[in-house]
Amino acid sequence: MKLFTGLILCSLVLEVHSGWFSFLGEAYEGTKDMWRAYSDMREANYKNSDKYFHARGNYDAAQRGPGGVWAAEVIRENIQRVTDLFKPGDSGHGLEDSRADQEANKWGRSGKDPNHFRPAGLPDKY
Repeated sequence: MKLFTGLILCSLVLEVHSGWFSFLGEAYEGTKDMWRAYSDMREANYKNSDKYFHARGNYDAAQRGPGGVWAAEVIRENIQRVTDLFKPGDSGHGLEDSRADQEANKWGRSGKDPNHFRPAGLPDKY
């Protein structure tokens, strides 16, 4: 009985432990996805493309799993806090633009196609 209980306990601990490593890996990869979308947005410097890159970064991160979704949410919240230091309640581009960015973030995290926000003429590279 003690052996059986020990085996069950060990398997539960190992499962939780491996699940935690999986979550951390997803979060790390999701963070890289968000950074890649941001870098691409800066590189493209294409008018009216920011919503697409917001949605794409969140979409890519969310595809990693729960850790990627968590990373995307944490990154968005912390970026909002930093921008609020300079202009409270405003990303620096107006409250309406900030709300539209948040909608694009949610769109991507929910698994919807980020190309919904893709502006005409944006190079295929992105």
